[in-house]
Amino acid sequence: MKQAGFPFGMLLLILVAYVTDYSIILLIKGGNLSGTSTYQSLVNKAFGLTGYAILSFLQFLYPFIAMVSYNIISGDVFSKVLQRIPGVGPENILAERHFVILIVTLVLTLPLSMHRNIANLGKVSLSSLLLTFAILIMVIVKAATLGQNIPATEGAWDFIKPNALQAMGVMVFAFVFHHNSFLIYGSLEEPTIHNWSCVSHVSVFLALIINMVFAASGYGTFTGYTQGDLFENYCKDDNWATTGRCLFGLTVILTYPIECFVTREVIGNLFFAGTLSTVCHVVVTISIVAAVMAISLFVDCLGIVLELNGVLGATPLVFIIPTACYLKLSEEPWNNWNKLQSWLILIIGVLVMMAGFVMCVIYPQPCSHGKEMFYCLPSNSSVYNVTVNETINQFPLFKTTIS
Repeated sequence: MKQAGFPFGMLLLILVAYVTDYSIILLIKGGNLSGTSTYQSLVNKAFGLTGYAILSFLQFLYPFIAMVSYNIISGDVFSKVLQRIPGVGPENILAERHFVILIVTLVLTLPLSMHRNIANLGKVSLSSLLLTFAILIMVIVKAATLGQNIPATEGAWDFIKPNALQAMGVMVFAFVFHHNSFLIYGSLEEPTIHNWSCVSHVSVFLALIINMVFAASGYGTFTGYTQGDLFENYCKDDNWATTGRCLFGLTVILTYPIECFVTREVIGNLFFAGTLSTVCHVVVTISIVAAVMAISLFVDCLGIVLELNGVLGATPLVFIIPTACYLKLSEEPWNNWNKLQSWLILIIGVLVMMAGFVMCVIYPQPCSHGKEMFYCLPSNSSVYNVTVNETINQFPLFKTTIS
């Protein structure tokens, strides 16, 4: 919402949700048309080894970067949560994000990622969804209680802003599940197009509502001060925010193994003929998790990670590949509505991917990782003035509000 402008951002959310729902069903239809049961085999059928290689790279890239973002979130939220323990200050090792990421990886995400069957993660996914609703309630409550104390930035409610394409990349990142669609389709008790359509409609609609409420509550509270990780906006000593951070951290930890499952499957299909022995399963899983952890220890700004993964990884998986496969395999006439719609989505996807990447490089999202926001600090003049100066440097829009 900060990048796109709130009204236009809401419209973009609806557009991305529609394209997600349409393309995820189109993907399974393409599988039925080609007699294939995996994303890789579908693209191989449509575009040969070149298409297969490109898809394999994207299917690995998107969940891999997603896991990096989950580690960044874990480091952000739990380092603040642990500071609420008496005797644990900012200099304590428990408040060090690198240490937190290391412990979370070894104790939680690595053991969960060792599961071989994605169906075993069903209860984990349900738990993650329930936690999401709890976090949503917290964000709504804080919007009502905290938002009135934070001045809105200039142009906070403009219809559209210049960085809308970057915002679209983040939105696509939030909705995409195409990379594991065939895995989920195969886990249904009755895998039919009708049942899959029902699953897709309900899931995407629910995700849309959750995202719109999060967007309205979060952006409505902080407007131009909104960070890539929303919980970076809340004060460290806020009890509600501490609870929300804890739940948010648990949510991403429970989502992490599903993404790891996909990356491991891609490696298995490429190098092990689709089957991993027990030893290979353990070695590949540890290698993936270790690589993700190593990167996340050196990257601490969530916004740029989400934007780049959205335009480079998620956009091709949502907009480009499903429609391209359908157009290649379908024998319907060129003026059929499904084909015309697929062409339109394909063209939009290519434009968003190219222009979005350029925008991410030229206009990277500002990040104030680990810093208390100005409204969290004591109101004595010396501290406040220093904080205002820092805030002005990070958020030029704040100048007008102060003056």
